[in-house]
Amino acid sequence: MTSSAVGVEFPHRPTPHPTPAGQRDALLADPGFGRVFSDHVATATWSAGRGWHDAGVRASEPLSLHPAAAVLHYAQEIFEGLKAYRQPDGSVALFRPALNAARFTHSARRLALPPLPEEAFVDAVAALVRADAAWVPEPPASLYLRPFTVATEAFLGVRPAEEARFLVTASPAGPLFAGRDAGLTLWISDELSRAAPGGTGDAKCGGNYAAGLAAQAVARAHDCDQVLFLDAREHRWLEESGTMNVLLVTADGELVTPPLGTILDGVTRRSVLELAPDHGLTPVERAVSVDELRSGCADGSITEVFATGTAAVISPIVAFRAASGEFAVGAGTPGPHTLALRTDLLDIQFGRVPDPRGWRVPVGLDSPSSDIT
Repeated sequence: MTSSAVGVEFPHRPTPHPTPAGQRDALLADPGFGRVFSDHVATATWSAGRGWHDAGVRASEPLSLHPAAAVLHYAQEIFEGLKAYRQPDGSVALFRPALNAARFTHSARRLALPPLPEEAFVDAVAALVRADAAWVPEPPASLYLRPFTVATEAFLGVRPAEEARFLVTASPAGPLFAGRDAGLTLWISDELSRAAPGGTGDAKCGGNYAAGLAAQAVARAHDCDQVLFLDAREHRWLEESGTMNVLLVTADGELVTPPLGTILDGVTRRSVLELAPDHGLTPVERAVSVDELRSGCADGSITEVFATGTAAVISPIVAFRAASGEFAVGAGTPGPHTLALRTDLLDIQFGRVPDPRGWRVPVGLDSPSSDIT
């Protein structure tokens, strides 16, 4: 089967050595997160002289890079994260992939990489899911998809690379925070920063995550699940967690989240803000100080806090720790709005409820549509 858009096609060349069905089923029974990978990748090559070419869905195998490849020396790379969900009728659907495609374009421009046409991005993801549909697990697990572009030109001068490669790999995935249903505790970092105005904070690139690893290590040293970053200028304003956006529920019915600019425009974040009115909440994007967070949790004006992300879905945050001390959110347990929003979102993604907004995108398997009427 071939998928095409704006001249970029992804014909499927099946691997001659697929994973045996019994072994695949055993892996799907307990995939963990990010440890198991499917049989194929979608891929395309770009060069300054030819544009995008040599695209297709092929056997997953190790990459061959020259030791001087630009990605290895100057971190010129970007990536995305989205999921494919098994539907009640056995079909498979993506969740708002056009938003990931648009963000991928934004990240490419910020990192001086060639943007892949957005329709081709969605086609590549769908083509890989069709090829490896047997790897899409049953709920509550899903198939995590990682599109990425790396600069492959071999050179040691500092300039945008003139060769790059786009790939999508797939990984059956269970919960990111397995065993943490009682909620997460975040370490508030008042020294190490994730991003600064004018930087790459709103692009999804590996450098942002590498820069956050030291802060995550500090968080773990304080027995916390993740880090909460503050702004780089004043170390006062909430930004995002190491891998997630952060949202707060207030006693007067607002769903508050820090504004965009230096943080990632999360697809789950955006979706939750759009779902908020259905849950009696008014979505608000504004600056939130760490002092407001602390005092609001103490006096009850902030009743719930949670994090959002493709991998994290909606994860309750029940406590914060910092050099200045620890404080709980509400009763120190996941809040009702958090749990209701999570259920609502997952029901949409897994096709258990109608989808009037058109967020589910069937990948074109030989099965009925995922929409419920």
